[in-house]
Amino acid sequence: PQRPPRRYVLCEVLSDDPRCRQCIEERAVGLAVRDAIGRVHGDYGLACCSVSFTVKYLNAYTGTVLLRCRKDSYRLLCSALPFVRHLESRNQRYPCALNTLHVGGTIRTCQKFLIQYNRRQLLMLLQNCTNEEERQCIQKSLLSCSLTEEQSQSGDEEDDDGTE
Repeated sequence: PQRPPRRYVLCEVLSDDPRCRQCIEERAVGLAVRDAIGRVHGDYGLACCSVSFTVKYLNAYTGTVLLRCRKDSYRLLCSALPFVRHLESRNQRYPCALNTLHVGGTIRTCQKFLIQYNRRQLLMLLQNCTNEEERQCIQKSLLSCSLTEEQSQSGDEEDDDGTE
């Protein structure tokens, strides 16, 4: 039996509170997203989204989160993400927001998008440099974020139906 097609939603956690980065953990993000879905779409929406919902990847340092859900419920998930207002960890609430960057059919398409997105962000930083030392630092970062062919051939991929 073929498994149902999935969607991967790439988000970034935005927060003014520097302590928020420390509390970003898969459990906290998953609970915050489920709570938002329940508030916005009720029990029905929560049940639809919960079937194969999971936090697939999380990078607390960059604030990048990759969520997975079934293809037929990704619109419910995406429409609830703006209602995530805080992450809770160790009985502390940290105000934040989730910004959706990309929705893809595979993890690889999300990875490729993220590389391009980070490259564009670094280019914007480069244009806003005030001195030569800053400029050289950012240029080094730009050169280090290139995807090589052998990296893209890694077997850590979950392909779905190939559509986006």
